[in-house]
Amino acid sequence: MTIRIGTRRSQLAMTQTGYVADLLRDALGRDVELVEVTTQGDVSGAPLATFGGVGVFVGALRDALLRGQVDLAVHSLKDLPTTPHEQITVAAVPVREDPRDVVVAREGLTLGELPHGARIGTGSPRRAAQLRALGLGFDVVAIRGNVDTRIRKVAQGDVDAVVLARAGIARLGRLDEVTEVLDPLQMLPAPGQGALAVECRAADSDLAAEVRSAIDDPRTRAAVSAERSVLAALEAGCSAPVGALAEVAEGDDGEELWLRAVALSEDGAVAVRRSANGRVQEAERVGRDLAEEMLADGASGLIEEQAS
Repeated sequence: MTIRIGTRRSQLAMTQTGYVADLLRDALGRDVELVEVTTQGDVSGAPLATFGGVGVFVGALRDALLRGQVDLAVHSLKDLPTTPHEQITVAAVPVREDPRDVVVAREGLTLGELPHGARIGTGSPRRAAQLRALGLGFDVVAIRGNVDTRIRKVAQGDVDAVVLARAGIARLGRLDEVTEVLDPLQMLPAPGQGALAVECRAADSDLAAEVRSAIDDPRTRAAVSAERSVLAALEAGCSAPVGALAEVAEGDDGEELWLRAVALSEDGAVAVRRSANGRVQEAERVGRDLAEEMLADGASGLIEEQAS
């Protein structure tokens, strides 16, 4: 039987879903069909923050899934709400792309080479706050649009640079346009950035098990579980100024999970940064505990500031 996979219509979404489809074809030997679905985030030009940020690109795909129009849905994992859906399960989280952010700037410049007052475009409150926190005097400009649209703004001189997720640019085969890959010490990525989520109906337990055994990557799932646990415990939406990055590495007693997170004020002047490590099997607990430390150190006030 053919597996129908729902996807947004953007070039990046189609590329990401095509990647998952190829994985499934290779692993399961099944026919796979892509079904295009238009989401609220695709048809509106308003800033993402005006939607509340949560689930802007997810709802229509989930509706198609629950209607039986598709069997699976592929999302950028960072777009998923942190609250689980009773009727939907994440069947698989494939191997993650590089989660870091990158700069595409005029004349091949890096952030450090751009002049004071340079216009930096981003649609992300998290990126905007961390750019301001660098103290380089940038004029951070809010922009929307797909990867091509944002990079074109640099070429046209509308902005001096844009900051984007490396994963999307890599999947589109445009890494040659990147002028700098940002160290997470400068710019922590969004929780789940670079990872994909493959969802299916919770009632389709056989399909969920089949997909998980075929393409799920346990290390990636553990890392993003820790990151999203931070986000959930901070009660912050996916557009909030929160960054988090977890990595699984070999320790003295086997694999260990290492997690860093930051919550910032809008102007970047105040930041609460913490790190932790723990067992891979306790990824969600590691994230919750780290978030509790951040809340105790004042992160709740920063989140409330953004919500007011």
